Amino acid sequence: MSITARLLRYFAFFWILFLCAGTIYQYINFKHDTYFIHLKQTAVATGWYLPAFYCHIFGSSIILLAGFFQFSKTVYNNRPLHKALGKLYVFGVLFFAAPGAYVMTLFINRGGFVFASFFIQNTLWVIFTLSAFLLVKNGKIDAHVKMMHRSYALAFGAVMLRFYIWLFMRLGIGVDFENNYIIISFLSWVPNLILVELINRYNKCPYRTLQN
Repeated sequence: MSITARLLRYFAFFWILFLCAGTIYQYINFKHDTYFIHLKQTAVATGWYLPAFYCHIFGSSIILLAGFFQFSKTVYNNRPLHKALGKLYVFGVLFFAAPGAYVMTLFINRGGFVFASFFIQNTLWVIFTLSAFLLVKNGKIDAHVKMMHRSYALAFGAVMLRFYIWLFMRLGIGVDFENNYIIISFLSWVPNLILVELINRYNKCPYRTLQN
């Protein structure tokens, strides 16, 4: 692994760990007195938002960590562990994180473009994850790995969203100015997919030996 790839991996793991630990610490007691929940009181009042919210944030925290280690050769070569983490990832996306995200998307109050960004991201996430699962069941390992790259790129969008919000705030740009949140919403996942497509195209897949 090159120095650049190693640094990017460390960067990704730091932000994943930071996001997941912060999320679990802040919401594990299921209290509704956080700043974000206060902003969503109208949505909370419907009775739909909070269950979806908790499914999404806790499901996403688990699958971000599970998915990250799936790309380790050590984990990949441990077939029982790789399959267990893979099932955890797919189950978490399809039955918790993505359905929760769909419900939360219905209560976005930042305009049509932001709604479209999150809706498209979530829909692609479901498609790529389900496709990856079906591909590995059919023994198409190279295609499975590439599809999982795409799926995890969209999962990692949750990390990049928080990173760009933090960055915009630190730079004094803010997120409430006109069009800023639109930029952040697309910036959190579109570049991820572009990078993954480059990786899928120019990197030979080293995972050819694992059979279902």
